Amino acid sequence: MSEEVLNTEEPAVKTGADKEYTVEDIQKQIKPLSENAFVRFFQKIWRWWLGLWYGFSTKHPKASKLIYMVFFFIIFSEGVTIIQFLIMTFLPFAFQGLWETPFVWPAVAINGLTDGGGNQLFYAIFNEPVKFILAGAGENGGDLVLLASTAAEVTAIKANPAYAAAVLQSAGLGNFIAFEIAVFIAQCINFPLQRNITYRSHGNPWFQAMWYFIGWLGISVFVNALWGICNPLMMSWNWNEVVIGLIKTVITGGLSMVIFFPIFLIIFPDNNKMAKNARAKYEKLVAANAPAEKQEAAKAKAELWEDKAVKANAEKEFFQAKSVVNAKAMTYFAAVKAKENPKEKDDKALLEERVQKCFTEAVEAIKIKEEKQAAFDAVNAAA
Repeated sequence: MSEEVLNTEEPAVKTGADKEYTVEDIQKQIKPLSENAFVRFFQKIWRWWLGLWYGFSTKHPKASKLIYMVFFFIIFSEGVTIIQFLIMTFLPFAFQGLWETPFVWPAVAINGLTDGGGNQLFYAIFNEPVKFILAGAGENGGDLVLLASTAAEVTAIKANPAYAAAVLQSAGLGNFIAFEIAVFIAQCINFPLQRNITYRSHGNPWFQAMWYFIGWLGISVFVNALWGICNPLMMSWNWNEVVIGLIKTVITGGLSMVIFFPIFLIIFPDNNKMAKNARAKYEKLVAANAPAEKQEAAKAKAELWEDKAVKANAEKEFFQAKSVVNAKAMTYFAAVKAKENPKEKDDKALLEERVQKCFTEAVEAIKIKEEKQAAFDAVNAAA
């Protein structure tokens, strides 16, 4: 789209005693585009999308908020999972000396349950047995997997001449420590992203980090306990390792995400909710005739959160209004261009009607933006 003002015959629109808008006013709402054609193409798409999204947000605030949170929650969760995977490609080798140390707890033997190699299977919340592979010794010339859940079993495998060529794999306590470190690093990245972007929370970061850590530990133990039931059964049924890995990802990863999402809503309340809760606490103290000091402290806290909520809402609404007016302006000039260069099948009367409609919508968007800007400036001036 050209950045030059297109010639139109649209009249100025009066919106107040001394205020009227023209085509030039609409043109001013469009941010300059890059000189690079490639960048400019994506700028146009991005600005169109922002206008569409914020238009939807204005009409459906609750639905848009939920969609926004779910989208970024999944994006960040999957992103840190990829980081975790990349870390696990090399970190286990830093603990190679612990690969021969099994870490299986509580290591409850399941009677009559063995895997394809005849290894006893256990129920365990933390299940990292020592793993050896003996190439070509399995069924139909495949590899034989040897698992050792206790130190005695490790010693027995190493002492057996038949297993002299068995190769130790990344497993055991060394793999467990590497995995937990990788997960911890991933969560250290995930925490600020979820807090600041997905949930836009401004609560006490140390308090939130504490509950985040507690929630992560609790959910990890829960999904591992569930996996401790599923894994032995699938191994005893000789299911394909790829299928088992996929199910493990769904249970330990997918289920964790489903549980974490509502928990994050509690850990990361937004400013409006914090303000509402603080005000309710203050009113409760007043109704109970609590000591004056407590009432004053609660009142100050409520006013602090209400101030934060007002500022955050004003900033959000102003940014939203700017994006909407930019999109409306672009839509208007696109309609003008279509009117000036009609196709044979186009109805000129409908094109004219669309130009008028887009002009009115652009002017209304400008008015809303100016109102939001005035509110935003007033809030910041009072700070």
